[in-house]
Amino acid sequence: MQYADNRELRKEMFFAFNTRAYKENEFNNTQIIKDLAKLRYEKAVLLGYNTWADYILEERMANTKQIVMDFLDNLKDSAIPVAKAEIEEVTAYAKKNGFEGEQLERWDFSYYAEKLKKEKFAINDEVLKPYFSLENTIDGLFKLCTDLWGITFKKNEEIPTWHEDVMVYEVYDKDGSLLAIWYGDYFPRPGKRAGAWNNTLRDQWMEGTEDVRPHVVNVCNFSKPTADKPALLTFGEVETLYHEFGHALHNIFAKGNYSRLTGTSVAWDFVELPSQLMENFVSEPKVLATFAKHYETGEVIPQELVNKINESSTFLSGLATMRQLAFGYLDMTWHGNNPEGYSVEGVEEKSDVTRNFYPEVDGISISASFSHIFAGGYSAGYYSYKWSEVLDADAYAMFKQNGVVNKAVAQHFRDHILSKGGTQHPMELFKNFRGREPKPEAMLVRSGLLKMP
Repeated sequence: MQYADNRELRKEMFFAFNTRAYKENEFNNTQIIKDLAKLRYEKAVLLGYNTWADYILEERMANTKQIVMDFLDNLKDSAIPVAKAEIEEVTAYAKKNGFEGEQLERWDFSYYAEKLKKEKFAINDEVLKPYFSLENTIDGLFKLCTDLWGITFKKNEEIPTWHEDVMVYEVYDKDGSLLAIWYGDYFPRPGKRAGAWNNTLRDQWMEGTEDVRPHVVNVCNFSKPTADKPALLTFGEVETLYHEFGHALHNIFAKGNYSRLTGTSVAWDFVELPSQLMENFVSEPKVLATFAKHYETGEVIPQELVNKINESSTFLSGLATMRQLAFGYLDMTWHGNNPEGYSVEGVEEKSDVTRNFYPEVDGISISASFSHIFAGGYSAGYYSYKWSEVLDADAYAMFKQNGVVNKAVAQHFRDHILSKGGTQHPMELFKNFRGREPKPEAMLVRSGLLKMP
């Protein structure tokens, strides 16, 4: 839909995608999701809670429905005017370039938005990839971690792995003691799951007086090197690599008595803080200069391209934010109430805060195929995507205020966040690091939803 010139094809694709599990056949999920919502509600009531959301949120950082709803409402107030201006800009562009209607339909928007983005920023993955070889990117990541925490990495080819492509490093603390064994599994192969993730082969815990150190795995699926080219990454893949290593750092720096409370064993809406914080470093010019070098010429990525990366990062961020909020409201409508008598259509009409941005379209559904909240563990938790963005932007602001690569701030983050795991309530951990509860301003500024004063 983003690239197809044929408008009827875009429309056909739109309806095919947005009627998944919502057609009048044996694969219709409507009754299943109504039953799921009802059974969850009944389970919560049996356990003494008012709703499923009250039950789920009790052990989250945002631990009440009111906190979640206030959070969503505050972001919505900031995003709506930006989103409306973005729609106007794309619509005006479309009309100048052949669109004849008054309003863009949902199947038109991404098509014209992509053309506008290309015209405004003249940047794409093919321009950037030569500067991001996997080898240089990993070297740059390790250097950043050394500069921040004083830790060092030593490759060990004697440690057995599950595949010849897997790299293994011993990670040492600044005093020379072993912190962890880290495995990088970065290339696709038959039978390997798609996507990217972090996990542990062994968590950290205390066995009497012995500090048992973790074995940590980062997995991605990047294109393999060829005979004449190294493995080259898109900018998004570089962010993914840093993201997963942020999770790894949570495990690497773990320091606790029990494995169930160390590393990434934290509240669902807190676990993405270290990973998303690490993504911020990727677009910093001083960090890019250490590893973003053309694989053929060795030229450091030009500042012009860095500027375009940063400028394009907020393109249509108002609409992107509103889309995420719509999912969050939908989740809370299903799970924050007694769903008895609810219809899919009624829930979606009530919760879709993007509904008035485009002409009305009948016969489609988000809920019917919304696996995140009905099958993927995110019930009463979808808000955590935006919640984590607020946390990471607010935390990263401390690094920015102190020169970005700052050892003191990094140590403070290690002491109060990375090493603590789930041993304290996440709000207390964040307050110990930041000196206060999280504020959304840094995220709003980063997203282009709020202008710097």
